[in-house]
Amino acid sequence: MKPSLYFFGVLFLAGCSPKTDDLHAFVTEVKRTTSVNIEPYPEFESKPAFAYSASDLRSPFQHPRNTGAELKEVSTQPNCAQPDFNRVKQPLEKYGIDALSVTGEFYSKGKKWALIKTNSGGLYKVTVGDYLGLFYGRIDSIDAGIVSFTEMMPDGAGCWQKKQASLTMHIKAGENNV
Repeated sequence: MKPSLYFFGVLFLAGCSPKTDDLHAFVTEVKRTTSVNIEPYPEFESKPAFAYSASDLRSPFQHPRNTGAELKEVSTQPNCAQPDFNRVKQPLEKYGIDALSVTGEFYSKGKKWALIKTNSGGLYKVTVGDYLGLFYGRIDSIDAGIVSFTEMMPDGAGCWQKKQASLTMHIKAGENNV
């Protein structure tokens, strides 16, 4: 019984052969009548070489050095509070208050100092009278991990308003109004 089952299976499959003669004829006709058009590569215009002439200037990937010679033109009003624009800026004046935090305090030769850490990882020591922040903040006092200072905020009309602020050891970075 099994040999006859195999025979009929093979006979059945032989009757299922595909008839693709018309498909082959169509493909050969299309290949014969179709022409291939390939566009040539575009021609590129050669540009002259760039001559770098700024090798004696500061690299744009380095921090600028504060020479103190750069003074901004500021409109001022008479009889108004004004910061001292002619003094040389201190290192912490290039950071905003939100980028500074108090990490400690100490005494040295009878003077109280605070350690200020910047968000770029720098560690600076400051005392009363030093400046910090972008708005001419002058340190008034250092007491129990709190650095109190007075900023000079422009009011837009040429005058400057004083604003009290402080940094504490309890906040990592930021401004805490007094």
